[in-house]
Amino acid sequence: MPSLSRPILWPRALILVDMNAFFASVEQRDFPELRARPVAVTNGLKGTCIITSSYEARQYGVKTGMHIKEGRHLCPGLIQRPARPTRYAALSAAIMASLDAVTPEIEVFSVDEAFLDVTDCQTLGTPVTLAFKARRIVYETSGLLCSIGVSGDKTTAKYAAKLVKPNGFVVIPPWESRERLRNVPVTELCGIKQGIGRYLAARGVRICGDMEKLPISELARRFGNPGRRIWLMAQGLDPDKLHKDVPPPKQVSAGKVTPPATKDRALLAAFLQHMAELVAYRLRHNHFQAKTFWVGLLTNTGWIEATYRTPVPTADGSVLNRFCVDHLSNQWCGEGIHQVMFNARDPQPVNLQRDLFTSLPEKRQRLNHTMDRINDKYGQFTLMPAKLLNRSSMPDVISPAWKPTGHRRTI
Repeated sequence: MPSLSRPILWPRALILVDMNAFFASVEQRDFPELRARPVAVTNGLKGTCIITSSYEARQYGVKTGMHIKEGRHLCPGLIQRPARPTRYAALSAAIMASLDAVTPEIEVFSVDEAFLDVTDCQTLGTPVTLAFKARRIVYETSGLLCSIGVSGDKTTAKYAAKLVKPNGFVVIPPWESRERLRNVPVTELCGIKQGIGRYLAARGVRICGDMEKLPISELARRFGNPGRRIWLMAQGLDPDKLHKDVPPPKQVSAGKVTPPATKDRALLAAFLQHMAELVAYRLRHNHFQAKTFWVGLLTNTGWIEATYRTPVPTADGSVLNRFCVDHLSNQWCGEGIHQVMFNARDPQPVNLQRDLFTSLPEKRQRLNHTMDRINDKYGQFTLMPAKLLNRSSMPDVISPAWKPTGHRRTI
């Protein structure tokens, strides 16, 4: 093992910056009366699902995804706050931009996480001093605390960052990674979910140290290159590089949690139309169209789902809403619904050379263009179909996977 008595060059040095309870922390920062109090952020004041909670609330067992009623049962003093996605998006973008002062090698992993590769910056400071610099810059930019993980690969750095929260700072030098991960359950590593965990457990792999017993070729046969990466991740040798460029989207999605077991047809129709219009707007905003669409209604037993197709690509909300109407009329039999979802499955760039025989009527195109200009200027859904005028109880949120660059910013 290299000596720690003098600075040494790491063969690879990664920093994971992880904001602490980001949305809830923003609320506590902006509203001092909420500081040191249990806060739960939901999708509007009438939201039923907790998006995130402050650490004061987490001490009572309040968790992301929990129903607000259950949260209040665990924590009677829980304060419900409506999400403010525009505020979170702006602050996230500012934080990510500020980290360029540490290194330009940045992967924005999610709305509140970023990987920094400082391997080539070690003439300016050790990975540890650079990580302290990153934490200071984040606080100066946002007034918020973050947890830091420092290691020689992405998986170990991310694992390190979650060991101490909030405001943690954990360093696992690359020459210690294998031993530090040895007794860690494999499902604790980012990307190894319960399905893969069960596959590994059936082969005697429950902790990272067990992975040595399993030939890498077996995982490669089952999962391909991701399988090889999983094997290396458990050894503290994750080879994955930073992904600075956001790839084109494979789908454009919008979904909402409904009041529990909703059977109100008019309410479900409004929720579905809202999602269809939102997907249509996101397609147009990013100069995409699609031909294949998926509509889903979540019940206690699973999704009521169907796939719909158009003869030519489209990004028109009125066309998409016809699929929603058909879905309620022909697929739904009155079951209680907990969530609605609308996806565009094959987004493709708009063909700038318009097809005169298949494109939307000029009047409809002008209407969409005018509506988008107004909504871009004054806020989303300032102008909307009349049936959505009562949609005030369905505010938009940004998902944890939102990124302040590229397509992920709006899709």
